[in-house]
Order: sequence, then structure tokens, then C-alpha cells
Amino acid sequence: MIEVYNLTKSIDTGTHRVNILKGIDLKIPRGQFVAVMGPSGSGKSTLLGLLAGLDTPTSGRILLDGEDITFLNEDQMALLRGRKIGFVFQSYHLVPTLTAEENVLLPLELAGNGHGGRARARQLLERVGLGARRDHYPVQLSGGEQQRVALARAFALQPPILLADEPTGNLDSTTGEVVLELLLALNREQGATMVLVTHEQSIARCADRSIVLRDGLIASNEGVRW
Repeated sequence: MIEVYNLTKSIDTGTHRVNILKGIDLKIPRGQFVAVMGPSGSGKSTLLGLLAGLDTPTSGRILLDGEDITFLNEDQMALLRGRKIGFVFQSYHLVPTLTAEENVLLPLELAGNGHGGRARARQLLERVGLGARRDHYPVQLSGGEQQRVALARAFALQPPILLADEPTGNLDSTTGEVVLELLLALNREQGATMVLVTHEQSIARCADRSIVLRDGLIASNEGVRW
């Protein structure tokens, strides 16, 4: 489902060149849950952003479900993201002027399924325990509730690939466990291939496979549960 070949990412600061990723090779089969770990600055979030097409690599290739995304322009990448990728951010990224239901409905409307999608949005909000809060705005929701709305939104189009960047990073441990359980349950139900960046070994233990980045390279790649 995900193939990465000799992926590099560098940034020129004006005075020197920073090499963030230094040649990543990676294959993730359909339906696998992969946890990506590593110290701050190791390139975890950069890798996730490249997989999502939110940034472009300096060199190398990325294939998603057999489709080479490396040289797609922004319009082409936006269409592919709409069809194939769900993204859960650490900071929720809900639209503040939209209700919970409208936030979940947004990707469905952008995909041209706004009318039929309302039932889907309400079903997902019920699934994450927020059916009674669907008319609330993000400011009226707790951090955990906002992240649950974000989960519902990420799964709205039933994407074959789900990318999550520290989805419990802004939550307390108890709320984080609830959000993680919902994320894993939704992912099992829909069978998406999931790549999740985390600092928490307890989260990585839930994965089928764990990858550790260090200094822009893969330091370990374990294909079994810890």
C-alpha cells in the first residue's frame, strides 16, 4: 500500500543545509498498522508529511496504492488525498466556524457527497460518542472531544490509508487512552493501512510493526509486536 524508495528531505537555511531524511526505504503492506518512533528531530513528522503529500521530497519516490505521488502537482495531490488518505493531527485542525457535524461532513462535501454524507457524518459522531454534541462548535468541546471529531472526519471517506501525527499528544493520559482505543477500533472496522507517529511505547506496542528513526535514517524496523 505504501512504498518509499531512497527518500531524502533537505532544507537550505541560507547559511547551511539541513538534511532531515537521509535515504529512507520502506514498504508497508495493505492493512498493516505501523508505529513510527524516534527522538525529536529524527524526521518522524517530516516523513509523515511527505507520505501525505503535504511536502515534496528532495529526492526519492513515494508510491501510494501503486500510484507515484512524487511529482504530482498540488491539485492532483489534493484529489488523491481526498480519495486515499485520512489524516489525524495532534492539534485537531477543526474549522472553528463549523459545528462538529459540519467538520465531519466537510470532506464528504468536497468529494461531492454532501447530501448523502450527512447520515455518514452523524453515524461516525455516534460511533465516537458525540452524537449529542453534533451541533456544538469546537470552542464548546474539550480537547478529547475535538480529537474525537477529528477522528470521525478522518474516517469520513473510508480512506485506504490513515496517517496520524501524535494524535494523543495534546491530551491527558486517560483521555488519550480513550481516543487511542477509538482510533484503533475504527481502523480495525475499516481495514485502513495506518502509519502513526508517537513518542509513547505503550502506543507502539499496539502496532503490528514499529519503526524507529534516528538522525534521518531507519535505526530499527521490527515486523512483530513488541
